[in-house]
Amino acid sequence: MAVSEALVLEKRSRRDFGFAAGIVAILAVLFLPVPAVLLDVGLAFSIALSVLILMVALWIQKPLEFSAFPTVLLIATLLRLALGIATTRLILANGQKGVDAAGHVIQGFSQFVMSGDFVIGIVVFVILITVNFLVITKGATRIAEVGARFTLDAIPGKQMAIDADLNAGLIDDKEAQRRRRELEEESAFFGSMDGASKFVRGEAVASLIVIAVNVFGGVIIGTTRHGMPLGQAADVFVKLSVGDGLVSQIPALIVSLAAGLLVSKGGTRGAAEEAVLGQLSAYPRALIVAAALMLMFAIVPGLPFLPFVTLAGLMGFVAITIPKRQAARAAAAAAQVKREEESKQAETKESVKEQLRTPEIELCLGRQVAAQIQGNHAELHHRVAKMRRKFARQYGFVVPDIKLTDSLNLPPKTYQIRIHGTVAATQEMRPGELLVVVGDGPRPDVPSEEVREPAFGMKALWVVDAYAGEIRRSGFEAIDGASVLLTHLSEVIRNNLPQFLSYKDMRALLDRLDPEYKRLIDEICPSQISHSGLQAVLKLLLSERVSIRNLHLILEAVAEISPHARRAEQIAEHVRMRVAQQICGDLAEDGVLHVLRLGANWDLTFHQSLKRDAKGEVIEFDIDPRLVEQFGTEAGEAIRERMRQVHGFALVTAPDARPYVRMIIERIFPTLPVLSHLEIARGVELKSLGTIS
Repeated sequence: MAVSEALVLEKRSRRDFGFAAGIVAILAVLFLPVPAVLLDVGLAFSIALSVLILMVALWIQKPLEFSAFPTVLLIATLLRLALGIATTRLILANGQKGVDAAGHVIQGFSQFVMSGDFVIGIVVFVILITVNFLVITKGATRIAEVGARFTLDAIPGKQMAIDADLNAGLIDDKEAQRRRRELEEESAFFGSMDGASKFVRGEAVASLIVIAVNVFGGVIIGTTRHGMPLGQAADVFVKLSVGDGLVSQIPALIVSLAAGLLVSKGGTRGAAEEAVLGQLSAYPRALIVAAALMLMFAIVPGLPFLPFVTLAGLMGFVAITIPKRQAARAAAAAAQVKREEESKQAETKESVKEQLRTPEIELCLGRQVAAQIQGNHAELHHRVAKMRRKFARQYGFVVPDIKLTDSLNLPPKTYQIRIHGTVAATQEMRPGELLVVVGDGPRPDVPSEEVREPAFGMKALWVVDAYAGEIRRSGFEAIDGASVLLTHLSEVIRNNLPQFLSYKDMRALLDRLDPEYKRLIDEICPSQISHSGLQAVLKLLLSERVSIRNLHLILEAVAEISPHARRAEQIAEHVRMRVAQQICGDLAEDGVLHVLRLGANWDLTFHQSLKRDAKGEVIEFDIDPRLVEQFGTEAGEAIRERMRQVHGFALVTAPDARPYVRMIIERIFPTLPVLSHLEIARGVELKSLGTIS
């Protein structure tokens, strides 16, 4: 390990020494004479360096990836100026020898670019200077100035955003440090670019001065020192000077273009090719319009046909292929996302934590039941979703998702409903048969087997589905197996509503309230009642199938009683009185509420069984067990008799005794509502079914 670190340090020191030696060599060129051969190498290196800088600026993803650009720009500018001074020295010293006096690179540019005519060279040089100085460099300088100012102005806001994300737990300390460091680098980069862009402007001015010095100085030296005719001296020294200017201006133009690309990239991510071509080709309609315009130009008399029709065809082809490529990319991305989700789900299923997680509602199917259900899998999911929406509207909260599983441990024709992993109901369902609910009435004259309907325990018959038409003609309703299963599932969920209102669900319900009721919650929680106590009140209401959809009315009732009562049972009784209109409205049929009253003897018995403290509050329910058994027998007979007459009714008793009457009745008739006299809302039409006496 130590040896490898030593090697790395040695390589780094060598690289640092080489870089320093290169800077010293550039400075030495300013003062020492350089042979024409070395000058050719230096000029070729300057051109190669400028092309390299341009390519890097094209392919980086964001400007900060080339944060060393201001330093590179300074070094490249210094290199070109040093080479310019060296060429000036050679031109003035050896210009009388001809156009190869300053090396073959300058000779090549003077012959190739100027076509041997120095007037053409001067024109090209002036155009290059104009394009570089007035267009590219000026624009890049302005972008750098504005970018630097805006970046510096945005630093406080970005810093606050990083701190907010850190405080909210969205990022950790390392990510916050990375973002702060990136913010510092961004501000330093744009500030440096603002100053570095001045290098190119200064170099353009210096090039004009250098070429003027070379021309006039060379003509004077050629005529006075070397005896050259004025025309010959002007021709040679102008060609050499303009060739030198072209050799220096072409790399300068390339580097200026790289600087413009770098600062104009701004917030765009990706290489310049991706950003420019991707955004230009992202709108097929624009390409179609451009292709139509090119086609119009092609058929206009006097304009060349081939270039415009070629462009029209190319743009039209691209406009047609782009939507196909976008669709293919979207499909590939969707497939990739789907594969990732499937892999995550597979990993989750295989993880130990997933095995420890128990579904809140699980419908476990035997082999034959699963085979029958899977035939209508989509319809089953639709009906389950519809059932959950119905529960949400009826009871005011969303019941958990229902998980469907297959089990080889169950008998083939059996299904189980599990609540929090515990079996709540097990029932047999017969594929290929229909259920006919008959109760205590007549029966259809078809082969059948008598059973109990799973949801409500009524007498029913399993009948082969071949007799479905005959059953309907006889006036009976045949229920398919899936409907029997869903009805049973719905009733089991109703009987276990309190178990599905978790603390998280309750907080979600409170968060959806209006701001005024949120302030009410802040007033009473936790000073008068805790959030868990409020959850207990809601669970007590749901245990008797009282909807919590009017949560704002429930909170107002809780706020009324919570300063005077602490027990959840007392608060729930007060809430029931405040939402009496809702309770009676949900129980009434066609505006009429059927009630069965407790007789005077039983009212007195329950009243005498309540033990109170000095404040008059009930502290104990003390009743003879024989009376409980007798009440259960008499109430059961009376309730069953009324159930044969009326579909739905409520048992009415005194307010103090209501919870205890409910405690006894729910063991015999779990779904029978028990109301107190104070829970009968005003304006509700009552129809008495008698008394339990």
